[in-house]
Amino acid sequence: MNKKNISWTLRIVIALLFIVSAIAKISKGWISDFPFIDFSPYFAISTFEVKQLLTLGFSESLAPYFSRILIGIEFALGFLLLNNHFLKRITIPATVGLLSVFIIHLSYVTFLSGGNSGNCGCFGELIPMTPIEAIIKNIIAVGLLIWLWKISEDDKKSNIWMLTSITLACILGLFMLAPMKASSVSISNSNDNINISNDTISKLTDSVKIEEIKTIDSSKIRTEKPVEEVKKEMGPKQAVSGYSDLYADIDKGQKILCFFVPGCEHCRDAAKDLNALQKKHKDFPSVQIVFMDEEAEKIPDFFKYAGKQFPHKVIDIIPFWTKLGTGKDTPGVVYLHNGNVIKFFDGIAEKAFNSKALEKVIYKK
Repeated sequence: MNKKNISWTLRIVIALLFIVSAIAKISKGWISDFPFIDFSPYFAISTFEVKQLLTLGFSESLAPYFSRILIGIEFALGFLLLNNHFLKRITIPATVGLLSVFIIHLSYVTFLSGGNSGNCGCFGELIPMTPIEAIIKNIIAVGLLIWLWKISEDDKKSNIWMLTSITLACILGLFMLAPMKASSVSISNSNDNINISNDTISKLTDSVKIEEIKTIDSSKIRTEKPVEEVKKEMGPKQAVSGYSDLYADIDKGQKILCFFVPGCEHCRDAAKDLNALQKKHKDFPSVQIVFMDEEAEKIPDFFKYAGKQFPHKVIDIIPFWTKLGTGKDTPGVVYLHNGNVIKFFDGIAEKAFNSKALEKVIYKK
């Protein structure tokens, strides 16, 4: 194989690496689901921001810009590697530079966490990779790029506008494909529809009349046995859970707070199990749901499957992931007692929701 064929093979391989990585970050990782019925760039990018960028210290205002610019640059480098304009002088060195930044970042993550768990986010959810695996992948890519740089011919007549146009088009395309939204909280609350006006209250008050106290023979007074107070379990000391902005009464007594996605099958199964527990135990804690604003039109079907409509709110994607917590995934089910987090189920792995485990914690079986 001559140098030209080797050069094009390397260019195609590395270009696909960048293009697939960028597509994976904007497609929920479901690239194989042609024709991309569940394609949701805003959801995927927002998830990338919360799980990857916010954990690095990016502010919520800066992360949306950085994520779109970064993914746009990944697309641009993928396309520019297939272009001959300034390939050796600009494109290859820029690609090596970006990969070097990734390697340094992933090395830092590895130093902090050990690098043997978690998804680095390089390929979104399409190909989960630990930081160590990603470092190895990037080092190999840098090696291939150095090889490509050595065997490539010097740049001939090139047009700088070709590079800038492709780069700007890719970045602007990301902002158009996934427009940024202002965080919105609570677009639906099924149990907040009861409104009592002041006039109604005043009418009820006016209807209560104070009767004149008359002298009554004490011998005719019937003494009633005082009603015995129901002794309530005090539970743990009162705490602040941090969820009161979602539900004002969440820190009072026993509560179940759920973080669900309307189209998530595991979330639907969890809701169905919670309904079964409420039917089994009359004193089961109240269940309140926070839905992610993704496929919100599926909420009626969600409750139809669950067999009951629970109190619920819908919040934007970024606040949803932030409230759920770093490193956690859906379905999230939190058992709280007086604001104390007693049990937190999340995801579909070892910490996944289990109705029997929850029942055991609540009733200490």
